[in-house]
Amino acid sequence: PGWRPRSRNPVDCTPHAGAGGAGLKTSAMLRSFRSCGARIAPPPLTRHWAVAPPLTRRWASTGAMATPPPARPGWRPIKKVMAANRGEIAIRIFRAATEMDIKTVAIYSKEDFNSVHRTKADEAFLVGQDKSPVGAYLSAEEIVQIAKENNVDAIHPGYGFLSENTRFVELCEQAGITFIGPPSQVIQRFGDKTEARQLAEEFGVPVVPGTQHSVETVEEARDFCQSIGYPVICKAAFGGGGRGMRIVRSEDELETNFLSASREATTAFGNGAMFIERYVESPRHVEIQIIADGTNATHLFERDCSVQRRHQKIVEVAPSIGLPESLRESLYADAIRITKGAGYFCAGTVEFLVDPKTWNYYFLEVNPRIQVEHTVTEVITGVDLVQSQIRIAAGQKLHEIGLSQEDVAMRGFAIQARVTTEDPAEDFRPDTGRIQVWRPAEGFGIRLDGGNAYPGARVLAHYDSMLMKVTASALSFNQAADKLTRALLETRIRGVKTNIPFILNVLKHPDFVSGHATTSFIGDNPQLLDFTDARDRGQKLLNYLGDLVVNGRTAAGASGPVTPRVTPLIAASPTTLQPRGLKQVLTEEGPEGFAKAVRQSQGLLLTDTTWRDAH
Repeated sequence: PGWRPRSRNPVDCTPHAGAGGAGLKTSAMLRSFRSCGARIAPPPLTRHWAVAPPLTRRWASTGAMATPPPARPGWRPIKKVMAANRGEIAIRIFRAATEMDIKTVAIYSKEDFNSVHRTKADEAFLVGQDKSPVGAYLSAEEIVQIAKENNVDAIHPGYGFLSENTRFVELCEQAGITFIGPPSQVIQRFGDKTEARQLAEEFGVPVVPGTQHSVETVEEARDFCQSIGYPVICKAAFGGGGRGMRIVRSEDELETNFLSASREATTAFGNGAMFIERYVESPRHVEIQIIADGTNATHLFERDCSVQRRHQKIVEVAPSIGLPESLRESLYADAIRITKGAGYFCAGTVEFLVDPKTWNYYFLEVNPRIQVEHTVTEVITGVDLVQSQIRIAAGQKLHEIGLSQEDVAMRGFAIQARVTTEDPAEDFRPDTGRIQVWRPAEGFGIRLDGGNAYPGARVLAHYDSMLMKVTASALSFNQAADKLTRALLETRIRGVKTNIPFILNVLKHPDFVSGHATTSFIGDNPQLLDFTDARDRGQKLLNYLGDLVVNGRTAAGASGPVTPRVTPLIAASPTTLQPRGLKQVLTEEGPEGFAKAVRQSQGLLLTDTTWRDAH
C-alpha cells in the first residue's frame, strides 16, 4: 500500500482485485514496465522496517531495483563506502558509489598526497604515515580504525593490497563494518591457492598436479619437484595478479626462483608462502566471471587473458575467440559448481588453463575479488560489477538486481589494453618522471579508466606502473581491435615512456587477430619489440625555444654570434590622452549619434564582436 513505481513512461498501475484491492498484480505490472524499458523495484514486502527504511537511490545500471530491499535478516544499509586502495580502482569504486548516492572515503599514503583518487572522494584520510609507500596500504588495523572513527558502513578492497587478506576481512567483521567481498572463511578457502585446489578436486574440477598445502622452505619445494618432475611454477599462495610467480625448468633454478618469488609475494601481499604445480606449456588463459549471493551464482561469460608477460596480463578479450561451444559450457558449469558449492559471495573469477591442442582444461585458481580486466565483462553484458558488489554486500539477492542467469546476455566483443609507464625497448623497465603531455583518445566504443595521470603529474617508482585502461568494444572482434588501435594511435603521452608501441604491434599480429594467442605468445614473437620510438618533436622544439629566450644560446657546438644579453627596454607610458573614438560618441550622443558617425566615417571600421563571437 502506498508504493508508487517510478517510470519514464506512464503505465496503468490500477490496483488489481485481491487482498482487499490493496495490492498490485506484480507479474503483470513487471511485464508492463519491462515493455517500456523501465527499471523498477518490486513492491515492498512490508511497511514496517525491522532495522531502518531503505535509502533512496538514483537509477542504477545493474538491474531491477531502484532501492535496496525492505529490511530483513542480513540486510545492511550502506550510506558510506571506503576504498581501501589507490589509483584507478579506487576511482572506479567512488564513481559506482556516487551513482548510488553513497558517500565515499579515500585513504592515501604520504607519497600519494597529490594522487587523483584522493580528490575524487567526499573524504580522504592519510594512512601509514610512518610506513613504506606500499606498507601504508597494508595497514589493516589502521585502515579499519579510520573507518570506525568516520562512520564508514562498508569497505571495498579493490584488487591487490588487502583484497585477499583474511585478517583484514576479520577486522572488518569484528568492527561491524561490511566487507564488500566474500566473508573471511570464503577468502581463506579461495585466497589460499592450495585449499582452493582441494576444493576444485572435491567438486570434480580437473586440476594440474600440485602441492596440497603451502610451501615455505626450499627443502620442501625441492622434495615436491623431484616427485612430479620439471618444469614447475612457483606461485604466491595468498595473492595473484602475476606477482610472486616464477617458472622453474630445472633443479638448478629452483632455489633462486623460489626465494625471489617468495620475497615478491611478501612485499605485495604480506605473506611469502608459496605453492607449486606442474607447469603447462603454452596454454590459453581463460577465466569465468562469477557473481554470487551466498546461495546462488551466475556466470557473466568468459575472458581470454592469454596475452601476458611474466604472468602480468597486458591485453584482455571478452568473450574468448575460437573456443568450442561445448568447452565454454563445461567451463561455465565448473565455475558455477565450485563457487556455489563453497557458498561464494560477491564477485569473483574462476581461472582455467586451456590446452589449445587438445582442448583439455585445468583449474588454476579463484580470485575472490574484482579484477583489473572486469571492464570488458561490463561492456559486453551491460552489468556494473562494482555496483552489483555493493548491492549484494547490502543483502540483495541476484534475482532482485536482475542477475539471475536467464537475465544475463552478452553483445559484441571488448578488448582492454593496460597502458603502463614501462619501456619495451629496455626490457619493460618502469619509467618515472613528470607527465608533460596527457591527451588520451576518445570516441565511439572507447572506455577509459584512468588513475593518477594528468599534465604535470609525477609518476612514482613505488607503485604499479599502470596509467590507464583503454577498453574498446564493437559488434565484431576485428572491429573492436580496430577501434582500440585507433584510440592508442590518437593517444599522446609525453614525459615518460609507455608500452603503447608494443601494444599496437600485438593488436596487428596475425596470431592475436585470429584468436590463437597463448600465454607464450609474447615470448615466441620477439618482433613485437620492433617499433620506432615517438620523436616528440613538438615538445623538444618548445623546450629549446624557451631555453633560448631565457638563457640565450647554450647548445653545445652552436655556431654564429652569441645571443646578446641586454637589459630589455620598456616603453614609457603615453602621457597624452587617447583620441576620441566611437565608444565616446556612443556614450555622449547615444545610438543616433553613433549611427551618424559610422555613416560619415571614410575608413574601415572593426568591432570587437567580430573577434569575440566569430560572426
